[in-house]
Amino acid sequence: MATRTTIIALAYLISAVLFILGIKGLTHPKTAVRGNLLGAMGMLVAVVVTLVSQEIVGYWMIVLGLAVGATVGGVLAVKIEMTAMPQMVALLNGFGGGASVLVAWSELIVKANAYGVALEKNSEALPDYGTLVAGLLAGLIGAVTFWGSLVAFAKLQEFKSFKKPFDYPAKQAINAGLGVVVILLMVIGIMTPGSVAPYFFLVVVASVLGVTLVNPIGGADMPVVIALLNSYSGLAATATGFVLNNTVLIIAGSLVGASGVILTQIMCKAMNRSLVHVLFGVMEASEGSATADEVYGGRVKSTSAEEAAMLFDSASRVVIVPGYGLAVAQAQHAVRDLTNLLESKGIVVEFAIHPVAGRMPGHMNVLLAEAEIPYEQLKEMDEINPSFAQTDVTLVIGANDVVNPVARTDPKSPIAGMPILDVDKSRTVIVIKRSLSPGFAGIPNPLFAADNTLMFFGDGKKAVLDLLAALKE
Repeated sequence: MATRTTIIALAYLISAVLFILGIKGLTHPKTAVRGNLLGAMGMLVAVVVTLVSQEIVGYWMIVLGLAVGATVGGVLAVKIEMTAMPQMVALLNGFGGGASVLVAWSELIVKANAYGVALEKNSEALPDYGTLVAGLLAGLIGAVTFWGSLVAFAKLQEFKSFKKPFDYPAKQAINAGLGVVVILLMVIGIMTPGSVAPYFFLVVVASVLGVTLVNPIGGADMPVVIALLNSYSGLAATATGFVLNNTVLIIAGSLVGASGVILTQIMCKAMNRSLVHVLFGVMEASEGSATADEVYGGRVKSTSAEEAAMLFDSASRVVIVPGYGLAVAQAQHAVRDLTNLLESKGIVVEFAIHPVAGRMPGHMNVLLAEAEIPYEQLKEMDEINPSFAQTDVTLVIGANDVVNPVARTDPKSPIAGMPILDVDKSRTVIVIKRSLSPGFAGIPNPLFAADNTLMFFGDGKKAVLDLLAALKE
């Protein structure tokens, strides 16, 4: 007969396998739903088995916890709009870091008390240094993740106070000083295993560091920040797993941490920016960069739904570029109807997806998948860029920085060198935007004043519906 320990170990193994299969499923839209369900099942198994294995927790507590968690999760899943998903991810990252801080703190209190008792019996008793170091790391990473994620959430939500970074002198020097204090507190914590005071002060300093690290980062870098904070939350969970000696938590945290790092590298490559530049630099226009008046003055041409419809009628190939404006307007279903109508006229329609379009990695892919647009029509930047010169009409909906040609032409630009979608090489470009307001990088876009560009001003959804109606007529 299998022992209790063996059953728990087997359950953790099953949970870990489900996590790995879940991540594998998330690599393709056709298997993403199944992958998500597998991952959720793995977490359910892990939570239930962990709570059951702790004899001090009654079964009614398990049922109550699952009920509360399922209710909150279900309500959020239904209520949260797709446009707010980046903010939701930022909060979830933060909650993961905060949970690691609290769990590690409580366990370190237990270990400190146990060490005190051991010293009374044996003056040469040694502390559990492994657990102590892991606990301190969990507190450090978890606190940085929690407060950094809250700042990222505020920036993504465009709270007035967080639209621009708080300005104060010697930002990098302050961060370096906080880093030194963190290291000293780690050393003190290791040298005083019978006290949790160093842990408390470490969490306080790390909390300040989390705010000061994310505060100066511009909105255009938020996709990278979210991916990085996701990695941090995984690393914090891994450290907490070592504190609790919980195998499945170590595995799950390692998977999240590793995938977050890989995603961060992909995002940095897509923006042609190093991680150091993202963390310690801000996307701001340099002195000498062109102003909006210089770029747009007298050169912007507006169009109407009827004029745009005539251009589509004579086209044989159309590329649609989705951006955050499409998400805000909830125009994905209208875009699907437009796509179906154009294809019924024999027009080839494809979607150009920039890796950092929107406010989080894969934002546009998920948005278009929600409208049941075939995944085969979604083309990554490297694949579709060579074909823009053979494109009759490119329709840009709410995108800005990812189609801004100054990334290729202006070395002083904050997005200089960033790979962009080469929509300006199309025969005709139609841009749907509410206004000429800049993107997250805060700079004007010469594409809007180009000879082959027409601006269709208005709400994304309404503009697409008007275009759809004009095409039907």
